[in-house]
Amino acid sequence: MATAAIPRTTVKPRSGILEWLTTVDHKKIGLLYIVTSFLFFLAGGIMALFIRLELALPGAQVVSAQTYNMLFTMHGTTMIFLFIVPIFAGFGNYLIPLMIGARDMAFPRLNAFSYWLSLGGGIIMYSSMLVIGPEAGWTGYSPLANSIFSKSPGTDLWIMGLVLIGTASLMGAINFIVTILNMRTPGMTMTRLPLFGWATLTTSVMVLAATPVLAGALLMLFFDRNFGTSFFSGPGSDSAMYQHMFWFYSHPAVYIMVLPAMGIVSEVLPVFSRKPIFGYKAIAYSTAAIALFGFLVWAHHMFTTGLAPILKVFFMAATMAIAVPTGVKIFNWIATMWGGRLRLDSALLNVFGFLSMFVIGGISGVFNAVVPIDYQVQDTYFVVAHLHYVLFGGSVFGIFAGMYYWIPKFSGFMLNEPLGKIQFWLMLLGFNLTFFPMHILGLEGMPRRIYDYAGERGWAPLNGLATVGSWLIALAVLIFIINLFVSKRKNVAAGDDPWEGNTLEWSVASPPPSYNFDQVLPVYSERPVRDERVKRQMEAQSKT
Repeated sequence: MATAAIPRTTVKPRSGILEWLTTVDHKKIGLLYIVTSFLFFLAGGIMALFIRLELALPGAQVVSAQTYNMLFTMHGTTMIFLFIVPIFAGFGNYLIPLMIGARDMAFPRLNAFSYWLSLGGGIIMYSSMLVIGPEAGWTGYSPLANSIFSKSPGTDLWIMGLVLIGTASLMGAINFIVTILNMRTPGMTMTRLPLFGWATLTTSVMVLAATPVLAGALLMLFFDRNFGTSFFSGPGSDSAMYQHMFWFYSHPAVYIMVLPAMGIVSEVLPVFSRKPIFGYKAIAYSTAAIALFGFLVWAHHMFTTGLAPILKVFFMAATMAIAVPTGVKIFNWIATMWGGRLRLDSALLNVFGFLSMFVIGGISGVFNAVVPIDYQVQDTYFVVAHLHYVLFGGSVFGIFAGMYYWIPKFSGFMLNEPLGKIQFWLMLLGFNLTFFPMHILGLEGMPRRIYDYAGERGWAPLNGLATVGSWLIALAVLIFIINLFVSKRKNVAAGDDPWEGNTLEWSVASPPPSYNFDQVLPVYSERPVRDERVKRQMEAQSKT
């Protein structure tokens, strides 16, 4: 007796915006992170331009004092939590599975959820500007952030947004750790893991250890504001405890933002130097050492709060000691370039920008670590200069190096090199015009966070110079955006491996297929693609 066949059902593949809204593909999620973070970078940059316009001359210029405080708070929060941290998560999402020979992240749905949670946190945070926005500064110190001095619900929205963003970071960190430890292709031992993978793994461990402390501090602040508790303000409270909890996260956060950039530098330098990385294990292990020291130095932000002398000595020594593993990296990178055949494309130029600016920031950091000097420069523009040389110099130049290096892999087309070089030199010039004068302003006594200053203090010329520099940075970013559109229109094909790279992402098509690999190359060293290229060249020579 014949039976009716069960009708086959097919799922129509999603396309267009619905595909991006529902995707669990690590590559698409990575691009969502990168594009979203870059848009927040533009928003934070616009706020910075208003801040610099206001400070260009004495007297009120363009915004009120209240608006200035809101812009200052949102600028810092945006650049840290909505640009630098998530854009490195975007690079990691796209590249880590490709680098280790995996088909996807360990938890694809958790990966998608962490992105949308991060975006939701950013939207909630920015909704605070629809009312009177947060005005206590990006650090959110209590009592400035309590309900007496910051009465607007905008501060509550700011806290809720930050907690959601932190939760998303925790989810992403767990995903990266499991992916890197469990999903490497056969042959890829930890000493053959790409150095960007080492940086991502170490950063994820730091996120896992530090973020819950910040979330706890923010929730306690929220309870102080709304439910009458007195953790940080009021009878029996301790406002210094908030600073301890905040900086226990926020100093490791410096390395959460810098270590991925160091990983990018460690990938770009050997490719554009035409040499293997010098001291692979030293760079990998120094990454872990930096992460460890990063949790031992938080109170150097608090030398003026009345710490016991023995604690000041400890944190001063620990802060100086962290320069050792950082110096190991710097000298290994210099040794990588030494004797190499340097290819001075935009990616390598941005690596040079990273190295030079980050070293300047590190040197000023050693000055800040000395307690008597810190007493003089604490809460002045000297600290602002140091912060930006470390984070802009140490993160943003690294990000642009990664953009120029991997956008051909992401998109399938090459970026315009002349425009890229113009953009780099403009950004380097604008960066130094903006932030180097702040060292001098700080030594002259200009406090940070101020909305206005007296003309007779003589700070106007250097502030005007810094404002000009900020607009050069804005022009450089605009040129980068123009470069993207011009390159897309010209559509010069990148090919699978335009740079003759070393790591597995260069063994697949540009952009990679949804399944990543037909077959993963065998891994016998930390440079599997280069090994395969040499093997083919030797086979071709033997045939001739």
